[in-house]
Amino acid sequence: MDAYDKGSDARQGGAGRGLPDPRPATPAPASPTGDPAPGGSAPGHPADRPPPPYSPRENPDSAPSADPASLTAPPAEPRSGVAALSLRYQIGAAAALALVAVAVCVHLGMTFLHVAPSNTVSKQHRETIENWIYPEFEQNWKLFAPNPLQQNIAVQVRAEVLTADGASRTTGWYDLSAQDGRAIDGNPAPSHTQQNELRRAWDFFVSTHDNDNRPVGHRGALSEAYLRRIMVMRLDRADAAGPGGTLARVQVRSRTTNVPPPDWSDEKISTTPVYRTLPWWSLPDDETRGGIG
Repeated sequence: MDAYDKGSDARQGGAGRGLPDPRPATPAPASPTGDPAPGGSAPGHPADRPPPPYSPRENPDSAPSADPASLTAPPAEPRSGVAALSLRYQIGAAAALALVAVAVCVHLGMTFLHVAPSNTVSKQHRETIENWIYPEFEQNWKLFAPNPLQQNIAVQVRAEVLTADGASRTTGWYDLSAQDGRAIDGNPAPSHTQQNELRRAWDFFVSTHDNDNRPVGHRGALSEAYLRRIMVMRLDRADAAGPGGTLARVQVRSRTTNVPPPDWSDEKISTTPVYRTLPWWSLPDDETRGGIG
């Protein structure tokens, strides 16, 4: 008995005395049906799986502290244009844009009614349309006429100047058309003013005056004031009054020359210049020093 008991203890090691068995546990063989053998556990059982990797989320106290910079939202994109303005200036910009849009629509509508065939609207508001269009925005079809202009017309001006010592003198003739021609010649992008301002002002004057330079219709006085203001501005640019001088009166004339016919033509025309001289115009006080009141 004693030998058996000792042998039993020797075979069982410390397990027979309630101590843990140092030998690794051997999984029980599975049965042919796949069920675990008695006393064993099935493959893949949670008891046989390795422990999952450590995750800081399982123990928030032991998780490393996050960098405050990484928790900050990315900086917003800088605003530009109207969006960069304050609310008050945004409202002002919107109002200005709306005003410009309305002015453009009104101008396009007036121009359309001016060039369109006569209709009920243009007849009823004829005076309003003409006051808007003339003289700066006049439209015509002379370029496409069956017999286009065949003359060279130069507009010239001279002035009577009051000098600083109280004397008066008369300047020579300034050929304004020649000045515009020199500015346009060789310029790939000449300004609209250089091309059309003086020419259209003279055409406007001629169309509203008879051959004796008397106004015809209610636009005669308007065309005179428009042409006179242009003359004053051009003389002021040329410093026609000189140091301390002021412009007292201006006089305008045109020099018209027929365009010579081509060499192969048998047409005979005169190329002698023809002048049309207007009377002297006294200047208002606000124009004597180059103003355009």
